[in-house]
Amino acid sequence: MRLICFAAILLVASCGLATATATPRVSGAFGTKPVISLPTEPPDREPRVTVLWEGGGRVTQTGDVVVTDVEVRRWEGNKPYMNTYDTRQPATVVLGDGQVPYAWREALAGHAAGSRVMLVGPAGGGAPPGVGPGETLVAVFDILGGYPADARLLGEGLPELPADLRAPGPSRTLIDGSGPVVKAGAKVVVQYVGARWPARTVFDSSRRRGGPRGFTLVPGAVPPGWVEALTGRAVGSRVAVTVPAAKGFTTTGGIGVPGGGPLLYIVDIIDTF
Repeated sequence: MRLICFAAILLVASCGLATATATPRVSGAFGTKPVISLPTEPPDREPRVTVLWEGGGRVTQTGDVVVTDVEVRRWEGNKPYMNTYDTRQPATVVLGDGQVPYAWREALAGHAAGSRVMLVGPAGGGAPPGVGPGETLVAVFDILGGYPADARLLGEGLPELPADLRAPGPSRTLIDGSGPVVKAGAKVVVQYVGARWPARTVFDSSRRRGGPRGFTLVPGAVPPGWVEALTGRAVGSRVAVTVPAAKGFTTTGGIGVPGGGPLLYIVDIIDTF
């Protein structure tokens, strides 16, 4: 899962954020992998947030689900740790109470979609593998969007299995949207529910994971059938996606895909980039 695992990268505890002294320089346009240059001075020992570019979209709020690209580097030696630009799979972070550290809420809440924000802080006691607790990490976020946990299509409930659906059949549109059309390889934000067929047993849903999730529509980043079924559909659409039987349980794009029989996903397209 990509929901909260990123939060462990900067597990810091602080009642306030430090003012900038030794500040990294970041270049590159929003949505592209940032180029991060670090100063020769040692970093502060308190976390700090710097808004590098202010976007013009909806302002994220505490409790939102934030879909973001992120580059994380280790201060010492300016060594890369991880990024979502190369993997083409954005991070999905739930800003619920107690679910992410204070500094992450400061970095991701209260900023407009389209903003680039930098967080600098020590790894602390929750340092990820290979990183010492005293090391400083630099994270640059491109905030793609923030969404309420119950984000839904206009006038509709959250996705569920239609009671009158007797057979999965081919993938098809259940509700036509009127927003931007999803392009091949684009990022999408969706609410979804997945069930075994014909048992109709739900095995996964975005509701269980805390709210909408972000994906890149490329093979291997989403469950089988999603790329073909969602490409060309408009934002605001609800799509039934049929997945043939798999040989065994696999994980694709952070979603478990159980084997043993055909699967059916009901997917609501909330946004695209």
